[in-house]
Amino acid sequence: MKYDVIVLGGGVVGITTAFYLWERGLEVAVVERQPEAAEETSFANGGQISVSHAEPWANPGAQWQVLKWLMKKDSPLYFKPKADLHQLKWIAQWLRNCSRTRTDENTTNLVHLAMDSRRELIRVRRRTKLKYDHLTKGILHFYQNQKELDKALYAMDVMRQAGLSIQPTTFDQMAQMEPALAHLGDRIVGGTFAPNDESGDCNLFTKNLANFLESNGVRFFYDSAAVALKDNRVEVHQHDSDTAFVLSAKQFVVAMGSYSYQFVKANFGKELMIYPAKGSSVTVPVIDSKKAPTISLTDDENKLVFSRFGNRLRIAGTAELAGWDSTVNVERCKVVHDKARDLFGDGCEWSNALYWSGLRPTTPSNLPYTERLNDTVVLNCGHGTLGWTLACGSAKRVADIILK
Repeated sequence: MKYDVIVLGGGVVGITTAFYLWERGLEVAVVERQPEAAEETSFANGGQISVSHAEPWANPGAQWQVLKWLMKKDSPLYFKPKADLHQLKWIAQWLRNCSRTRTDENTTNLVHLAMDSRRELIRVRRRTKLKYDHLTKGILHFYQNQKELDKALYAMDVMRQAGLSIQPTTFDQMAQMEPALAHLGDRIVGGTFAPNDESGDCNLFTKNLANFLESNGVRFFYDSAAVALKDNRVEVHQHDSDTAFVLSAKQFVVAMGSYSYQFVKANFGKELMIYPAKGSSVTVPVIDSKKAPTISLTDDENKLVFSRFGNRLRIAGTAELAGWDSTVNVERCKVVHDKARDLFGDGCEWSNALYWSGLRPTTPSNLPYTERLNDTVVLNCGHGTLGWTLACGSAKRVADIILK
């Protein structure tokens, strides 16, 4: 069978792409190397739909902050230099994006895409009736340093000008909205609140959407790795056997996260400016609902996010620029664990924590690739820490490109 479109990758970006293509009436297949959807970067991420987190990593002064953090394994960003020309090229472009002009431009573009994506997620949720422990209570950003708060208020103004609803908040206002913060009055200097942002379990959303699509005619090839793509044919290797097979389609979408860089370079000789930033998360049972946050939070100083999924609390963050090693970094997870316990120690069962690490496909500008590579291939990759936030909007863009 020759499909209209084959999507390469079964994370949240790939599955939402398949949904938008299916919704347009196309014959769609998904090729995913894992046994089911959302088993890699979408498995245990921070769970935020955070338009308010749109300021890029590359911003004025970020390069000096990174120098302070350089090689410190407990810092929010850990950089491990490697004999890797691609890493050096990525860093050079990241530094160029640290100017005020580029930061404001990138922030504005990210806000526009993220706002569209949030609207689309609401539409998808209403159409599919998916359940994924989502909350629509907004996101609170809190700061423990006045200098960092002042920088955040500047970024808030840029995001407001781009159309985002976000406002400054005092500690008293924050404690009223989220009582679990009430005991931190001697530490928190203020923050911002984005009332329309959301949170939810990205893994559950992606798996349920994949099941919805499969029950509506989309074909899934799990345990199957796409290794070679030429013209209208992709060679696929099955993990549970030595067999290989070929699938045909009129169009292909590369949505393979960090591995999009390797796949595109091997098959087309093009070097995408994508480098993996390994993130870590900790998931703990909630034992006292009054002492664990219910509103999704962002601790911008420590680069941590907190999302409540029913009786679970997910804490995620930090970044490790150290290559394509996706194994769980227990040391980095423990940093996340200890910083979160310091804030909400009595609310959760910290001795029963689940650790996870995943590779986030990051570009120097934080803007993803949503563009045509050639006549038969479209890219949907490079979403960094905002894959869940940008997924539906990016999928809509890609569907528009394919049907143009």
